Amino acid sequence: MKKLLLLGGSRYLIPVIKKAKELGIYTITCDYLPQNAAHTYSDEYWNISILEKEILLSRAKLEKIDGVISFACDPGVTTAAYIANSLGLPAAAPYESVCLLQDKGKFRDFLAKNNFNVPKARSYSDVLEASKDRQFFKLPVIVKPVDSAGSKGVSKVCDFDNLNAAVENAIKFSKSHRFIIEEFIEPKGCPSDSDSFCLNGKLEVVSFSSQYFDSKAKNPYTPAAYCWPTTFDSSNREVLRSELQRLMTLLDVNTSIFNIETRVGVDGNPYIMECSPRGGGNRLAEMFKYVSGVDLIDMTVKTAVGLPATLTVQNNDKKFIAEIILHSEKDGLFEALDISETLKDNILETDLWITPGDEVKAFTGANETIGTLVLEFKNELSMRNAISNIDKLVQVHVTEVR
Repeated sequence: MKKLLLLGGSRYLIPVIKKAKELGIYTITCDYLPQNAAHTYSDEYWNISILEKEILLSRAKLEKIDGVISFACDPGVTTAAYIANSLGLPAAAPYESVCLLQDKGKFRDFLAKNNFNVPKARSYSDVLEASKDRQFFKLPVIVKPVDSAGSKGVSKVCDFDNLNAAVENAIKFSKSHRFIIEEFIEPKGCPSDSDSFCLNGKLEVVSFSSQYFDSKAKNPYTPAAYCWPTTFDSSNREVLRSELQRLMTLLDVNTSIFNIETRVGVDGNPYIMECSPRGGGNRLAEMFKYVSGVDLIDMTVKTAVGLPATLTVQNNDKKFIAEIILHSEKDGLFEALDISETLKDNILETDLWITPGDEVKAFTGANETIGTLVLEFKNELSMRNAISNIDKLVQVHVTEVR
């Protein structure tokens, strides 16, 4: 029986574990939080931090694992690459390439040096150093940790008087205590955050979504909804496909699922914003299966342990799928989820992770998500109208505790 090591323990791992078991693969989950949701589903649990790469390498070698992935778990991506490359297991890419992708500062530098469209950006370790570069940037800018995901520690700065607070917020969420400042690329239409798949160096699956945000949320830069199709026109989709393939080739990528963020700016240029060799959070691979019929989780599990992956022919029937990221706009105790009757016929899934009386936090990052709502519509107009009014159609009722 093949053994698959899964770094992390979030509920986003559960469909991966279920798929592995369906394929007869022994599953091991690993982190330092035994109460995490995925551990009750795996065959075995290791109580080791996913950042302890040498300890995990020794244990993986001892246990003779056949594959390792960090699905929807950004901090474990470099550790997974280190273990896979060290043991000669299927790996997304060389360890150095993965480290570059996982550092926003190094990634921006790489894109610029290789003539990709890229926002003007620099990374720093202290605010004084950054303050000296004010003349380098045109406002507004985005300040974020170089090594954090889920929109944690992200701020938009429209006045340099607010730079210090934004930097302090970013450093709080950075393991390396480094942050990046980059000029804000105003999107034309919706940005995209979606999963794709590279097989033997070739991007066999490239997908784009429409990503929405909640302007009322405590962190308005945390994705609050997705829908398919994308707002990108065919010309920009083709440019992005070509540029993403060029990126994969330059980094000597082999085989992996990739979570990729892209956008088209109001300047008309398409941009690769993020590209990480892991499945995305917010159930993006599951949503893509609804949209296309392509099972990226199946491909991820099989290739991780050296099994041949079957690329399902993409469903050409146009589907209008939306995913609402359920969240609270304030701290308190959860009361109820109220979904408008007008959406009842559109519901494919209501996946609520909490019960009445549970404590909830304001939506400061993806880690404060309380569930997902998956909807299907008959046409694009009705879908986008629903998303535009989602705060009225889907309400999370919370009692504030004083």
